[in-house]
Amino acid sequence: MMSLSRVRFDSRSTMRADADDDDDDARGGFINPEPIVYARARDRASARDARAAREGDETTRDAVDALEIFDHVRDINDPEHPYSLERLNVVSASAIECDDARNRVRVEFTPTVPHCSMATLIGLSIRVKLLRTLPRRFKVDVVIAPGTHASERAVNKQLNDKERVAAALENGNLLEKVDLCLSGKTAV
Repeated sequence: MMSLSRVRFDSRSTMRADADDDDDDARGGFINPEPIVYARARDRASARDARAAREGDETTRDAVDALEIFDHVRDINDPEHPYSLERLNVVSASAIECDDARNRVRVEFTPTVPHCSMATLIGLSIRVKLLRTLPRRFKVDVVIAPGTHASERAVNKQLNDKERVAAALENGNLLEKVDLCLSGKTAV
């Protein structure tokens, strides 16, 4: 079975999963072998309870806010570590913008290291989670926080190109890695 360490787009704009190379073996197989783990933020139980109480009322459209978006993405697992994106400070509520009236969501994420080869897989996992949970009316942008990754522009372009994302999701191996991240497991 092939072990994956990198996700990239090839010259035909197709997302590819690359096999581990020898450099990773020298570092124990990790891009960031000792990530900093942060405390989990408190849950917004009161906001969830209020939303749950309104769910029975079909006449009212529930407004979506940045904290709800954060609730959706906070528990996505890092592809190479047994921690959530929240615990690694890859995503935070303050880096999410949501304009319910304009049907737009923007999620900025911060890879744990500037040369993180998992950035595309992390971004794709965030995008897939939001595509699966939010109403279709929302346009979702997933971007790397400015100045936090060596290939920021290229990765952002890949993550926000509908055709490239659709092609990536047709790749069964890559979709399996995304689903592992969404289910709380490491993908590599």
